[in-house]
Amino acid sequence: MFGKLSWDAIPFHEPVAMGGVAGMVLAGILVLGGITYFKQWGYLYREWFTSVDHKKLGVMYIVLALVMLLRGFADALMMRAQQSIANGGNEGFLHPDHYNQVFTAHGVIMIFFMAMPFMVGLMNIVVPLQIGARDVAFPFVNSLSFWLTFAGAMLVNASLAVGEFARTGWLAYPPLSELAYSPGVGVDYYIWALQISGLGTLLTGVNFFVTIVKMRAPGMTWMRLPIFTWTALCTNMLIIFAFPILTVTLAMLGADRYLGMHFFTNDGGGNPMMYVNLIWAWGHPEVYILILPAFGVFSEITSTFSSKKLFGYTSMVYATIAITVLSFMVWLHHFFTMGSGANVNAFFGISTMIISIPTGVKIFNWMFTMYRGRVRMTTPMLWTIGFIITFVIGGMTGVLLAVPGADFLLHNSLFLIAHFHNVIIGGVLFGYLAGMTYWFPKAFGFRLHEGLGKVAFWCWLVGFYVAFMPLYVLGFMGMTRRMQHYQNDAWQAWLILAAVGGLIIAAGIGAMVLQLAYSVWKREELRDVTGDPWGGRTLEWLTDSPPAFYNFAHTPVVHTLDALAFMKERGNVHSRERYTDIHMPRNTAVGLIMGLLSIALGFGLIWHIWWLAILAFVGMIGSFIVRSFDDDVDYYVPAAEVERIENARHLAMANQG
Repeated sequence: MFGKLSWDAIPFHEPVAMGGVAGMVLAGILVLGGITYFKQWGYLYREWFTSVDHKKLGVMYIVLALVMLLRGFADALMMRAQQSIANGGNEGFLHPDHYNQVFTAHGVIMIFFMAMPFMVGLMNIVVPLQIGARDVAFPFVNSLSFWLTFAGAMLVNASLAVGEFARTGWLAYPPLSELAYSPGVGVDYYIWALQISGLGTLLTGVNFFVTIVKMRAPGMTWMRLPIFTWTALCTNMLIIFAFPILTVTLAMLGADRYLGMHFFTNDGGGNPMMYVNLIWAWGHPEVYILILPAFGVFSEITSTFSSKKLFGYTSMVYATIAITVLSFMVWLHHFFTMGSGANVNAFFGISTMIISIPTGVKIFNWMFTMYRGRVRMTTPMLWTIGFIITFVIGGMTGVLLAVPGADFLLHNSLFLIAHFHNVIIGGVLFGYLAGMTYWFPKAFGFRLHEGLGKVAFWCWLVGFYVAFMPLYVLGFMGMTRRMQHYQNDAWQAWLILAAVGGLIIAAGIGAMVLQLAYSVWKREELRDVTGDPWGGRTLEWLTDSPPAFYNFAHTPVVHTLDALAFMKERGNVHSRERYTDIHMPRNTAVGLIMGLLSIALGFGLIWHIWWLAILAFVGMIGSFIVRSFDDDVDYYVPAAEVERIENARHLAMANQG
């Protein structure tokens, strides 16, 4: 009845794993107990869990990302601690089998359940506001996308307590991920967590692509789009083209494991190298799916805090489009050592070097934007400057790895790990943390505390260099990645230094948590009623903070790039038109229900509990069908209600003034 599931699935013999489980359970009890004690279940259900408001969904995405950042970083600290002591006769505190699960979970969580939700969360909050829309094109699909992502994250966390996670690395290469070498449920957790969350991501891609193409405000032509919206558009195009590759690749791996197929097994006529090609045909565009929105964030921040328009807007747009196209032409540089031949390696090496050119264009544009600008050294600006320095180093090491000869020596070494984190932390994460700080007052109506934000930044920046520069050295010294134990005394001092860097980053994360808590406590002192605390230049700063649920009382008309800056110059920020009824979507619980059922579906498929999987799948399809027959999915906000909300806003602004 319960398939493979038994009491033996709970890892009582792993004290570290059980400690993690106890921590998660305790945190869950505290959160649920607090919600119950303060009687907030009804409020959360009505206003958040069933919401189709893009702004609230964006906030929930970012909350999920920050929670998973804590989980993924805990894995990183365990790896750094293990490697700092596991030399010679000291075996460390992590069993090799558990260590393999830890580094796999770290990669999967940080890419799929931290960086991706963070990126989608920022897009949800900002893009409809920047283009003058009242919501996304498909609000219900937006809700469903979030809950599918949440379901995937919960399955990954469940693997810590029930069963195991994959021991294959975050890309699950065969033959290691095939049934013969991974007979447990770890790879199955990997497959179904990524399939379910990947479906949510694909739906997001379609949703935002349609939103940007079809729902722009009157007058907002393509060359008047804010740069962040341009990067969001290109990112969602990449999602639409790349994520089906991941879906099919994991489906083929699943067919090997569940149906006895041989897509990737040599003895059955398959080819594991086909998997590596397919997974990187998705995986390298995925890197740009993550970094392009961060580029957009830095563009917005640099322009705003330099108090001038972005230098080279047109070149920025074309550079973004060039990166989007070229990102599909570089995947093979991840495995130059596979033996494809000199001609193939040369093509992918050259294309990798070419893609660095539009990226370099962006760096120069940001610097020229700051040149002779009135630069305000706020926390978002510090993240931007820290990014520029760090990302240039990561980019240069990437160009080095694009040389097949150099890659033959450095492939699979810690040099590669240092480069990857140089780009992902120094580029992606710095960008999203900058974006969260920048748009936080827009989402919540009060700013984050500047002092604690700067403490967090400096801890992250210093900690990053202390943690990852030693890995470049270790890569040159010949240390390969994924080592649970080693016999080389010369490596240990560098690994201890890297662990110290991890502790400095931990202090940065602690400062971020303290910053959030302190800012909520002092929110009245940090309150912004103007809607525009930074002197912004784009339409999201035209609205209240936080914006009304309908975003704009009057749909703005755009006359030029930097639409709000143009309005400010002419003194016509506030429209004097009469208010009219506003058409809005209704909240729905169907996305929440389908998300929860997808957790049951994934769990049933992982443990071969077929009746549970069938019931959950039927429930999901049934929920969707019921939704499709529901005609009561929208309503009109009366003009009188809009007028009341807007008058209250103007009164609050006048009182503060």
